[in-house]
Amino acid sequence: MRVVIAEDSVILREGMVELLTARGCEVLATAGDGDELLSAVAEHLPDVAVVDIRMPPTHTDEGIRAAVRLRADHPGVGVLVFSQHAVPSLAAQLLAGDPSGVGYLLKERVSATADFIEALRRVAAGGVALDPLIVSRMLSNGTRPLDRLTAREREVVDLMAQGHSNRSIAGRLVISERAVEKHVASVFLKFDLPSTDADNRRVKAVVTYLQEVGP
Repeated sequence: MRVVIAEDSVILREGMVELLTARGCEVLATAGDGDELLSAVAEHLPDVAVVDIRMPPTHTDEGIRAAVRLRADHPGVGVLVFSQHAVPSLAAQLLAGDPSGVGYLLKERVSATADFIEALRRVAAGGVALDPLIVSRMLSNGTRPLDRLTAREREVVDLMAQGHSNRSIAGRLVISERAVEKHVASVFLKFDLPSTDADNRRVKAVVTYLQEVGP
C-alpha cells in the first residue's frame, strides 16, 4: 500500500512513517501543509493519503480543504482524515458525491495500531472507514450551529458579537490570546465557515451567532 502523509506535527508525522513502514506500507512522501499534500499526491499518485484537518498557515480547515480538492483532482486516491477534531460537516464534505475511498478517524479513539492499518487498507481499496462518533453526530446534525459550540466557545463568540478583539476577549475571560485564537478557529469550523481570500469569517460568525440567539 502506497501512502502520502499530511501532518503538521513533525513528531506525529515521523511516528506515522515508522509505524506504516514497519507494517509493510510504502510511505512515498510527507507534507506539512495542504499545498505540499496536493503536490505530493500529484507527483506520486498514492493509494491513499492520511490527512489532518488543521494545518498551516491558520490551523483551521486547510487540511480538509486540501482533501476535498484532492478527491476532485484524483478520485482514485483514497483519503483518510486522521484528526482530534470531530466535525460532522467536514465529514459530509468528504462524502459528498462519490463516498468511496473515504475515512475519518479520531486520533484519541484509535486504540490499536491494527485497527488503523485495517481502516487505511479499506479506504485505499475504495471502502469507507468512519469513526462511530462521527456517524452519530452526522445523523444528529440537525441541531442548530449554536448547539455545536462548547460553553467557552459561546462566551468567545458572544464577546466577538459585542465588538471585542481577541486581546480584549483574552483579558475578559482571563485566558491567553492564543487560547482565544483556538476557540475562534473552532467556532469557524463548527459554523461551517471555510477560509476565503477576504477572510471575513469573523463577521459571518457573528452574523450566524446573532441569527441563532435572536432578538
